[in-house]
Amino acid sequence: MPEPTRQIIPFPGQVIADTPIRVIGAEVNWEQTGLLNGITFNLPPRGISALIGPNGAGKSLILRAIAGLVALDKGHISLPVPMLGRVGLVFQRPVLLRRSVRGNLTHALRLARVPRGVRGDRLQSLLCLGNLTDLTDRPARRLSGGEAQRLAIIRALAANPLLLMLDEPTAHLDPAATHTVEVLITRIAAQGTKVILVTHDQGQLQRLADTVAFIHQGHCLEVTEKSAFMAAPHSAAARAYLSGGLLW
Repeated sequence: MPEPTRQIIPFPGQVIADTPIRVIGAEVNWEQTGLLNGITFNLPPRGISALIGPNGAGKSLILRAIAGLVALDKGHISLPVPMLGRVGLVFQRPVLLRRSVRGNLTHALRLARVPRGVRGDRLQSLLCLGNLTDLTDRPARRLSGGEAQRLAIIRALAANPLLLMLDEPTAHLDPAATHTVEVLITRIAAQGTKVILVTHDQGQLQRLADTVAFIHQGHCLEVTEKSAFMAAPHSAAARAYLSGGLLW
């Protein structure tokens, strides 16, 4: 069997504001089943983009491919040059270390090779961003669901990524905890980090997304601005999905 193609390649250009994130003919196959079927789409390099679609459409797999955790059988993914090596990914159920909030962040800062002399300031800025300053010494595994998710997100920021991908970050949270996570996501995007978000929550889509990519059966059927998508999606599958008639 031939070796999978390299999935992350530089895209010409240095200015993130003008250079899209491109998924081009991406295929991932498993036991002769196409999980991604030559999927192609572009996303703007700033703001918040949401990937939506039925269960099993390939949304989470796309995030893993962009992060370099899944090899493509065909196609490639092009990132703006400054984003290469500066990509963060937070899973739906993040695994936190058996340490305090501080310990989790300190470990991440050390792995990111943040100089020792500035780690303290960087730690405090992350705690403030995630609204976790009062929980610095609490064991991470004693946090509530929303607190744990915020810790996972700010921990991913320790390496100062230019692209942060979040896989259903509020799927198991109550409305109050969802709100605190959404506030954090908005703050991160406002600071200039590109966010790609997988969600099934149409309310969250309305509140957060600038652009929407609708994924179905390993294909991208449309990419458009959030308001246009919610008002009049182009594809019949997207219309069925928004009306609750398409689950798989």
